Amino acid sequence: MSCHKILKAKGYRLTPHRMLVIEALHNAEGHISAQEIYKQLHSRYPYSNISTVYRTLELMEKFNLVTETDFGEGRVRYHVAEKGHHHHLVCRRCGRIMELEESALYLLKDTLLREYGFEADLRHLAISGKCAECRKKKELP
Repeated sequence: MSCHKILKAKGYRLTPHRMLVIEALHNAEGHISAQEIYKQLHSRYPYSNISTVYRTLELMEKFNLVTETDFGEGRVRYHVAEKGHHHHLVCRRCGRIMELEESALYLLKDTLLREYGFEADLRHLAISGKCAECRKKKELP
């Protein structure tokens, strides 16, 4: 079911602002920040406010329609959940982002449940570290 239909079924109005936030998320090539969504919203509705974007994103998160990921760049990025979940490896040194196969996390999820009684939500995850190329390079003083 689409974001529009779910929000409508939950009794929320599909205001032009909300529809534009949803459109920006769906049209994004990858992950998109609230600031990037706001730029698109503001270009069409100059009197809009970034708080509208954040409220809409919070509402969408409440119903698991978007996932948020922190790539370590000082802002959270969003991804439409219906596009599927995936995981990332983020190099702290060069900023390279690589996708991580879901199967790589199966053992972690099982271990967390078995050893800690913790049921992890690993729908969308970013793990920071150093990529192979940066590990080969000498650390700068």
